[in-house]
Amino acid sequence: MLIGYHASHEQFSPSELLEYVQAAERAGFQAVMTSDHLAPWSARQGNSGNNWVWLGAAMAKTNLPFGSLAIPGGWRYHPVVLAHLVATLSEMFPERLRWIALGSGEALNEHAVGRGWPDKTERNERLEAGSDIIRSLLAGATVSSDHPSLRTDQAKLWSLPEKPPILFGAALTPGTASRLGEWADGLVTVRKPVHEMKQIIEAFRTTGGGGKPLALQLQVSWAPTVDEARMAAWHEWRNAAVKPDLLAELKTPEEFDAALQDVSPEELDEFIPLITNGRDLLDLIEESAVCGFNEIYIHNVSRDQHGFMGFMAEQVFRQL
Repeated sequence: MLIGYHASHEQFSPSELLEYVQAAERAGFQAVMTSDHLAPWSARQGNSGNNWVWLGAAMAKTNLPFGSLAIPGGWRYHPVVLAHLVATLSEMFPERLRWIALGSGEALNEHAVGRGWPDKTERNERLEAGSDIIRSLLAGATVSSDHPSLRTDQAKLWSLPEKPPILFGAALTPGTASRLGEWADGLVTVRKPVHEMKQIIEAFRTTGGGGKPLALQLQVSWAPTVDEARMAAWHEWRNAAVKPDLLAELKTPEEFDAALQDVSPEELDEFIPLITNGRDLLDLIEESAVCGFNEIYIHNVSRDQHGFMGFMAEQVFRQL
């Protein structure tokens, strides 16, 4: 079982986040997972640095392996551009970019380039076509494609790593997971109630994902008291209460804030576990392992990251 740290670009400036991943390594985390956002989920979060620029600095300042979300559907990044970024990082830092998790994206991050926001069917189709282009380029092929949204003309990457990262797929629902099983090398999802996580895993495994690695983003709110943890979750990560279909459709942080203005702090308890002691988190790690996850990336949504690092070192990693 690999226990990693989730670096939230939405909540912290790139320089702060660079400090936090160094602290995570000292605390005992074994890897880092990052998001890839143009905008935060809420104006309260207040940040969203460029993930690919930041990854180069983070790899230079730590010895940890990294995994990152990525959107290959051709809005912000054409798959050729995305493959170029991935290949360059992987050549400079061999085997440190362990995986990229390819997803169909959210309007929040992709609408800004002004190319429209299609329905889920088209987004899935573009995800799969973009993934094929990236896989071929990282394997050293010269790629041409007449896909109407992802046209590619004799693209080739000249600086390649000896071993490219593996291509995971990102899913929040069983329907999406079932499509990923056909082509993805592994699965990344977000922690949900156990029966929902098992449905997602089963959908992935029965369509070709059997035996492939499973990674989980485990969102928690850590604080010394339950009340502090609850208020931190409510202030920082209210977006956890948005349904998956709406999550992909809202376009701005202001739209998310408006959609969630009536959510109470207590309602967030259903979505984000409140952590005040090591046993709480160890139980969640065990729950995730029983479901079948090989990698767990813990995302503490509260602002006190240094306090969280000390908590992990003293109350969790010592026990593990």
